[in-house]
Amino acid sequence: MTDAHCHVRRGETRHFLCDPTGDMAGPDDVVFHGYHPWCFLGSDRVELETLNDPKLSLTALKSRLAADPRAGVGEIGLDRLKERNISPAMREAFEAQLAIAAEFRRPVVLHGAKCWGEVAKAAQVHAGRIPAFLFHGFSRSGGLIPQIVAMNGFISVGPALLNDHAVNYRELVKQIPSDRLLVESDATAENASETPSVAEIAAKLAELRGLTQDELETMLESNATAFAGR
Repeated sequence: MTDAHCHVRRGETRHFLCDPTGDMAGPDDVVFHGYHPWCFLGSDRVELETLNDPKLSLTALKSRLAADPRAGVGEIGLDRLKERNISPAMREAFEAQLAIAAEFRRPVVLHGAKCWGEVAKAAQVHAGRIPAFLFHGFSRSGGLIPQIVAMNGFISVGPALLNDHAVNYRELVKQIPSDRLLVESDATAENASETPSVAEIAAKLAELRGLTQDELETMLESNATAFAGR
């Protein structure tokens, strides 16, 4: 099964890895390079060419994409979870990375905690040139789903689905079109040992959608391939 959004490998058939280091990626994995919005918290302006680190630059991002024609861009976006106001630097970095993804015509993994409408609006400008978008950790009301679908967007369902108190989230998940669904662990080096597997998440998803496990897994793998383009 494909883990549609994670930061470390955990033995799935395929992983969509954001910002892996070294030789982390396996032969069937898809790598996504980009600068998370938390890199820009509280900044009025950051010099985007260096981002205070020679390894974190737009030039470096372009080089990584040029070196790997299968790679995508992510996790990029905007965030109001950590701070109420979105910094100018965060917006500028997001727009610059979207433009690079459009230039290279690569799929994008989006982050939009508490500001999905703004993220979707910015991404939609590049719809058609960016082949596909993954709305990772999407938890807004279903009203935005038609816009996501229209821009060839996919929505990944995460560990929150296993929370019996997440009633609204479970209802949202039922509204996602079948050909737009993916599952993610969002596992990192710090939480990998305690984060549920995508198999656990998929089992609950199959129950909620009234599907067998085999039916759901076939659907999810087809969607993962459609999003990544391979």
